[in-house]
This record gives sequence, structure tokens and C-alpha cells, in this order.
Amino acid sequence: MGGEPARVRVEPLEPITKGGDTIAEVAKSVLEALLTKMGVEASVELQVQPVGGEGEATAPTAFDIEGDDLGILIGRRGQTLACLQFILRLIVGHQTNTWVPINIDVEGYKQRRCERLQALAARLAEQVKVKRVPFTLEPMLAYERRIIHLALADHPEVTTESIGEGETRKVVIRPK
Repeated sequence: MGGEPARVRVEPLEPITKGGDTIAEVAKSVLEALLTKMGVEASVELQVQPVGGEGEATAPTAFDIEGDDLGILIGRRGQTLACLQFILRLIVGHQTNTWVPINIDVEGYKQRRCERLQALAARLAEQVKVKRVPFTLEPMLAYERRIIHLALADHPEVTTESIGEGETRKVVIRPK
């Protein structure tokens, strides 16, 4: 800051634990119990994710659920999956008295959806650029809207904004 040399001290973070178990182990056991109570036969695998943006102390704990016929866990446009993820965060947060970001994916659904949304954003940006008319997408979950916004953040000829409230919130792609 101000052109003077700075000294930075970095210390590795200790995994948060509850009774000897890490948060990831607690979350995995809770998720497996939820799936069992739902009557869903599936395996839960812990995914290693890189640390996110600046200022984020811990990387999200991520799980991938694998098994046969798991569409019931995804639900319409991923809403059931989002609700399951929210419930898991609440239970783990209550048990450990801490908030840890937890992400759940079912057989790579979120990754495939992300790739499709990025491709959609690029196609629609080209349409908006050519026609010079704004385009409003269908209502989306918050993480899906974020994918659209990030995909077009550096686009030189279009801009994005979210409009609406709650479940009817959508992204509008406008010419700059």
C-alpha cells in the first residue's frame, strides 16, 4: 500500500472439526442419511475443489452423488437439488455451529448445465448484438443467473442485469 514494501504472514487453515470429524465427514454422513431416508440408493463422493475468489477463507465442500435413475434428486430445472443442498447446509450448520459452503451435484448435472448456459449466453449475446433488441431469459435459480452474468461480463457489446423478485427473477441481456 502506498509504495512501501509489505510483509504478509500466511498460516494454513485448520479443518473445522466436530468431535474429531471434519465438516466434510459430518456433511457426508448427513447427506447419506438423508438419501437413505428418501429411499434413494446412491453413493456420495467428496469432490476436491479449488479455493474460490479473493477473501474466501475456505473452498466449498462439494459432493457428487452417483447411482441409477437419480433424476428425482435433480427435479425440475434443478430445484430439488437446490433444496437438498440448502437443507444439508442447514443441518450441518446446526450440528457444527458454523457456516460452511456446501455444494451438491448429481452425476455431473451442474457441470453440464453450466456448459449449456454459457453456450446459450454466447448465442443470445450474438442475437442481441445483431438485432440491437434486449432478450429476457426464463426465470432461473441464483447460481444459474450468476453463470449467465459471468459468461457475458467481459462482452464488449452487451450487458446483463437481473430483474424480478424471488422465483420469477430472470436475466435480461441488453445491447450496450
